[in-house]
Amino acid sequence: MMGAAMQSSEHHLVTGGAGFIGSHLVEHLLRRGHTVSVYDNFVSGKRAHVEPFRGHPRFTLVEGDILALPRLTEAMRGADVVWHLAANTDIPTGNIQVTLDLENCTIGTHRTLEAMRATGVRRIIFASSAAVYGDVEQLPVTESAGPLLPISLYGAAKLACETLISAYCHLFGLQGWMFRFGNVIGARMGHGVIHDFIQKLRRDPTELEVLGDGKQRKPYLLVEDCLGGMEAAFRQSDGWCDVFNLGPEDAVGVDEIARIVIAEMDLDPSRVRVHHTGGARGWPGDAPRMGFDVSKMRHLGWRAGRSSAEAIRIASRRLLGKEALVPS
Repeated sequence: MMGAAMQSSEHHLVTGGAGFIGSHLVEHLLRRGHTVSVYDNFVSGKRAHVEPFRGHPRFTLVEGDILALPRLTEAMRGADVVWHLAANTDIPTGNIQVTLDLENCTIGTHRTLEAMRATGVRRIIFASSAAVYGDVEQLPVTESAGPLLPISLYGAAKLACETLISAYCHLFGLQGWMFRFGNVIGARMGHGVIHDFIQKLRRDPTELEVLGDGKQRKPYLLVEDCLGGMEAAFRQSDGWCDVFNLGPEDAVGVDEIARIVIAEMDLDPSRVRVHHTGGARGWPGDAPRMGFDVSKMRHLGWRAGRSSAEAIRIASRRLLGKEALVPS
């Protein structure tokens, strides 16, 4: 079996490397002495996220679409590991534009796996999602839960990606690590509940609309804790293909997030009218409750460094420019 430990001076290809998580990952890998190539089409990723790496002797940027197999294959040549993060990240829009997740997630993953076959790259680290679980009656949920019945096209596409990776690992000698994230948060976020609350309160600091009934409860994971968890599993687990829940062991409700954001924006809560649109879901395809069993990661010696509430507070401060990420 191929070793999973990250060696010095490895070459890592990051699809979607100009995105929120991807750009933090690039920074993380460069600090550890690795060579990094980013492959991104800049539809959701931002050039500003990778601009600080321009000119770095171990950094290469390739602009290309994940569906463009010849260009992706050429960009992948010489890589030792693929971190596959490229995907549609706008879940509500994906439920309206019904081919968005199919093309940018499922077919894009198939293209990535085919490029790996063509270039001989054997290791893939995949950013999946808790969305694969759908509505879960019994929490916390384990990786062995099933049957998996996603309720969004994004969740369905991510689950399809997992099955493709499993099949390619079995048939073609690849090795895969797949991570079902909670809500990953931090600086550079371009969407999500914290980002949305800040934007709404900047427009009108006296009123905040909350989608749904405000009682939705989910785990929230700071981006550097997410990267630390991925690296821990990659280094310490050596199965041919495995999947891991990645998140804190607690959850926070949307109304509590609103209170934290209001406080971090130095607003008087008595002067902010919070109103709810109603209903258990914030939007179609939204799973109102999620909680992780992360014992599999604990057995590898990893756990999230912050609770959900702590992560939300830190992410809010970063988005507001009050606090910077301290490199690990």
